[in-house]
Amino acid sequence: MALAADAVALLRAAPDGTRVSVRRLLPDGSATDAVGYLSGASDSACVVATVRGLVTIAFDTVVAAREVPPPPPRRVPAR
Repeated sequence: MALAADAVALLRAAPDGTRVSVRRLLPDGSATDAVGYLSGASDSACVVATVRGLVTIAFDTVVAAREVPPPPPRRVPAR
């Protein structure tokens, strides 16, 4: 997992559609992860499309990031 400056460089360089995991700090000092597909990046933030919706993440809150593999296919329930 890339840390801080390396994580921001990874997010800026990755093409849209790359599946990523981004750990960021919340205002209360705790951390949370966003896992999804990169939907864009600017000079100060990136947008990750998660299952809960779009999440805009300011680069100054990023602690770590990495590219992650696609999710496993859904299993068909047994009959």
